[in-house]
Amino acid sequence: MSYAIIGFGKVGHALAKAFARNGIEVSVATTRAPESFASDAAAIGPTIIPKTLAEAVKADIIFLAVRFESHPQVAKALPDWKGKTVIDAMNTRAPIEELGGLPSSAFVAKVFTGARLVKGFNHLVAAVLDQNPAVHGGRRVVFLASDDDGAAAEISALAEKLGFAPIKLGGLSDGGLLVHARGNNWGQLIFKDLIKFDG
Repeated sequence: MSYAIIGFGKVGHALAKAFARNGIEVSVATTRAPESFASDAAAIGPTIIPKTLAEAVKADIIFLAVRFESHPQVAKALPDWKGKTVIDAMNTRAPIEELGGLPSSAFVAKVFTGARLVKGFNHLVAAVLDQNPAVHGGRRVVFLASDDDGAAAEISALAEKLGFAPIKLGGLSDGGLLVHARGNNWGQLIFKDLIKFDG
């Protein structure tokens, strides 16, 4: 299984650190040449591989960590996203009218034709996502929503490998709305991020 992170801002860096902490190789890409962020990638660790966008989208599992406005540009990197699992880690300030009344992830899913889309990793602010998820005797939660149960299970397993506690919320229309952030409307679970088990 191969992994890529598209977008190398604060969230992209934080995701890359989660992979590096666990010694898992991941490609990172932006619309810029890889040389321009190679030193940033090297500073995180040897398993963080800078690539071009065209190279990075060859991965099986792809995190979208770009600004919401930029995702249509990323979608053009492949004519068809069949066989790919795309994790939407973005939030948007776009009003619901601009998205045709859809939750943002359902809107994104339409652009990434053929992809199995999972909403996830978006509700943790970059400064929290950046840290080891094992804290205070518990683990940071990542909420996952998808219309594809197989994809949700796959990303749930990856979240566990990265040290997080995944919680599946159902489909994009239901679960996605619980964790979305749009304008001044905040999903009910957007600020909940720690799970503890007694025993």
